[in-house]
Amino acid sequence: PARELDRAMAVLGELIVRPTLSEREIDNERNVIIEEIRSYLDDPAEYAQILFQQAMFGPGALGREICGDEAGIRTLGEATIRDFWARAYRPANVVIAVAGDLAHDEIVERADRAFGRGNGVIGAFEPAPGLPAGERVLLGHRDASQAHLVVGVPALRRDHPDAWTLGVLNGVLGDGMSSRLFLSVREEKGLAYDVGSGVVDYADAGALAVSAGVDPAQLRPALLAILDELARLRDEPVPDEELAKAKAYISGGLELRMEETRHLASWVGGQEALHERVLTLDEALAAVAAVTPKEILRVAGELFVDERLRLAVVAPARRGRGLDAALTLPGGDD
Repeated sequence: PARELDRAMAVLGELIVRPTLSEREIDNERNVIIEEIRSYLDDPAEYAQILFQQAMFGPGALGREICGDEAGIRTLGEATIRDFWARAYRPANVVIAVAGDLAHDEIVERADRAFGRGNGVIGAFEPAPGLPAGERVLLGHRDASQAHLVVGVPALRRDHPDAWTLGVLNGVLGDGMSSRLFLSVREEKGLAYDVGSGVVDYADAGALAVSAGVDPAQLRPALLAILDELARLRDEPVPDEELAKAKAYISGGLELRMEETRHLASWVGGQEALHERVLTLDEALAAVAAVTPKEILRVAGELFVDERLRLAVVAPARRGRGLDAALTLPGGDD
């Protein structure tokens, strides 16, 4: 509640810019993170996402699981942790976003008390790598009744001029129960228990990925059906009625989320942290409305290229072999 704002900000200030980082706390958190890593690796769907990140972004920071790996967490020294905190968790590197019935000057004053100001210059981040060479398909083995695949391509940075076109393209392709992937791959063909697509957008890189849970025996047919839908977006303009439905779904979701202060603060804070300006809700809605079938066709043609495809599969042993030969979009210039 708003009446507890001072106390909430004070607690966050203590956690972020004045933590104790005692040996006992570090060791306790080390054990928690190791269990978290194990839980991700035990979940085939999560493991497939981890492998896809590696296939898409390689050995750099974006290609590594944010939790790290168990060996690295066990050997991570306390001095290294404290040095990282001193470089990254400082007032000059903090963005504070507050949404609610409060005056801006009042929030600035409270933030000053809780977090302070200044404290050094923040260094530049390592730039995102290009698409790594080498294997286009990464396989992980798990003895389970369901296999999981993630297939996708490098996409656009968060503030790219075509970012809203990509968002609408994704809405048509696989966001929601009226999307093409859901209706075709799941409902019509029965090849997946669940299927959908999503956009990962960072400050200087991005990806579009399709995820599906399938019967291990249906891995190849499911992959081919997904690739068919990518090629269809590349080769055929989206009909006006279908495009209007996708836009309404995206715009409605934006409007509903902005009614919650938590989402509004996240929207403003995320943009402030990554970009030079904050897009208003009206500007976002206008950007969605302005997307045309021709623009979707162009962006799909630029993104959906055989050489850019990457695939991650988690399935029982001996399943998933030979899928690299199937990782080709139909049609096109063939």
